[in-house]
Amino acid sequence: MAQSGRYGPGRTWWDAGQGGYLPWDESYENPDGQVTVVNKRGSVQTKDHPFFEPLGTNGRACVTCHQPANAMSISAALLRQRWIETGGRDPVFAAIDGSDCPDRPQNLAASHSLLIEKGLVRIALPWPPRNRPEFRIEVIDDPAGCNTSAVYGLRAQHPFISVYRRPRVAANLDQIIAGPEGVRFMTDGREATLESQATSAIQIHEQAKMAPTTEQLRRIVEFETQLFAAQGSDVRGGLLDEPGGPLMLGPANLASGKAGGLAAAPDRMSLQFDPWRKPDGAPDLGLQLEFRASVARGSDLFFGRRFQYRGETVTCAVCHAAGITRWMDIGTTAAAAAKDRTGLPVFRITCDASAQPHPVFGRVVYTHDPGRALISGKCAEVGSIVLGQIRGLAARAPYFSSGSAPTLADLIEFYDRRFAIGYTAREKQDLENFLRVL
Repeated sequence: MAQSGRYGPGRTWWDAGQGGYLPWDESYENPDGQVTVVNKRGSVQTKDHPFFEPLGTNGRACVTCHQPANAMSISAALLRQRWIETGGRDPVFAAIDGSDCPDRPQNLAASHSLLIEKGLVRIALPWPPRNRPEFRIEVIDDPAGCNTSAVYGLRAQHPFISVYRRPRVAANLDQIIAGPEGVRFMTDGREATLESQATSAIQIHEQAKMAPTTEQLRRIVEFETQLFAAQGSDVRGGLLDEPGGPLMLGPANLASGKAGGLAAAPDRMSLQFDPWRKPDGAPDLGLQLEFRASVARGSDLFFGRRFQYRGETVTCAVCHAAGITRWMDIGTTAAAAAKDRTGLPVFRITCDASAQPHPVFGRVVYTHDPGRALISGKCAEVGSIVLGQIRGLAARAPYFSSGSAPTLADLIEFYDRRFAIGYTAREKQDLENFLRVL
């Protein structure tokens, strides 16, 4: 096996083409404990495996942006360390999408700021979309310079719009495929199958000169759909899938099917955490038991606290149930002003008079990422994104497709403000602790 860089005990970077086995289960440390990946069908020989071998021209493989240490996504912290270790020469920083724009000086960290600081990959989508757009798009602010570039932007001979998004988790996908809705992959739902998603990724992100073979696609999808990733232990809560604990926690329970989905049946899900609950009036039970009691209370909030979303009464679990791949605009892509200091572009969308308007912002929308609208062309879908899964969160900060929430506390604060939920300080901490152990 080729030498691989290590970032603290148990935190390993998988190089494309390094060879060796990905064991039946393997754990990697993170600030909250350990994330564990489980191969349901046994250890995987990565030599000559198309998920782990470079299939294109820039030295990347699928594993480059889907690291086991980061629950099969990638974290900004690991990317920053990788830049230091390799002097910015790792294939993950390839100009095509690992830099803020390919025409920037590639030897400078500042040219890769969105990847290094927020874990964002540049996604270039053709303009106009195949479906005739119901709106006009203007670039209001362009810190990276790619959308106004004469080569890569809207003024190019073949116009493109650049948006910046977090890589999604390439694990636990069997629940999505078996979900209740028509399956859609990617942040904007532009891929209908894992095969098409892999083909696009290999041709675009790995810069392959030809499409992968049918056999390569079969092996990639077979690997992805038998792989499970979740937090396996917590420094305060201990082992998360030990006998007698909540069945929805831990990758082994996911792989065995015991976990089920993050279903929207609060009573049934809450019962799982009864062994962790602290009896009313009980004295301080020690760090582990107090933390577990907090997680149990957080599960009640996730599955049971109701709030309003566009006139509907929902819970967190309603939208984050396993298999849900709908696209929604919850406000994470909205730009509050024309000069929003995030490093992301700001677009002004002006909708046609005949189009169905955006349900919140009407016919003029400022956004960092038009989301699904770049595929569908619909004004009402500006800013809508396919919700991501929420396993392994402790291993893969920052959060939201735009990387706009550096911590889970920031994520919870966003929801609390956005939907006027009214969490107390203790409830915020309880919900954060619950999310940390998923």
